[in-house]
Amino acid sequence: MKRAALLLLAGILALVTPASSETVVAGLSRNAINITANFEGSEILIFGAVSRNAPAPQGAPLEVIVTVEGPSLPVAVRRKDRRFGIWVNTDAIEVDAAPSFYAVNTTSPFGNVITQTEDLRHQVSIPRAIRAVGIGVEDGESFTDALIRIREAADLYQLNEGGVTLRDETLFDTSVQLPANLVEGDYRTRIFLTRGGVVIDVYEQDIAVRKVGLERFIYNLAHDRPLVYGIMSLAIAILAGWLASAVFRYIRT
Repeated sequence: MKRAALLLLAGILALVTPASSETVVAGLSRNAINITANFEGSEILIFGAVSRNAPAPQGAPLEVIVTVEGPSLPVAVRRKDRRFGIWVNTDAIEVDAAPSFYAVNTTSPFGNVITQTEDLRHQVSIPRAIRAVGIGVEDGESFTDALIRIREAADLYQLNEGGVTLRDETLFDTSVQLPANLVEGDYRTRIFLTRGGVVIDVYEQDIAVRKVGLERFIYNLAHDRPLVYGIMSLAIAILAGWLASAVFRYIRT
């Protein structure tokens, strides 16, 4: 019911918005997410319509790509190898910037909706979203591939081919599942319209992800007053140990 209402709203917006050629009129089910102590993830519904002032062009079908990108941060990727019977870190690279979260939803298989040239230009695919310039290791690409595999297993990198529903080359919708281990920051949502693999329009909107309540207090304390945070953590650990010992002695007696 909610999805149908959002699609109806997108259709109305497409009718009242002036357009030249084909452009995106879109919206999100929510533009802010609060991370609380019991936060278990969130789902974002992305919906929209294609606004045009003429009949849809004939030939190559219209395709839609939706991406949601979390804050990009540097990350060290290390390779382990077995030496003298134990596993140790051998080679390592420093990736300049990798999205903390990245989801790509498409109407069709990724290779059919955008060309490699357009992917390079707009940095749409997961490998293109990772910036690793000047890697000093001969097989540096294998390190970025490993980073992608690790984050895919943690559901931080997602590729959902066919995850966007497009109706009559006008209305579209999709959903992105955000995991519980989100990094705080602005999450950039991009919507691409393509024909024949060429991008014809791009729409962008941010989703604000912020810690609130106890999570915000602990985060601020750890970053702004690390000494106080350390002393408090030690005190809590000592108190917890004493209480556990007292309970154990009471049970034994």
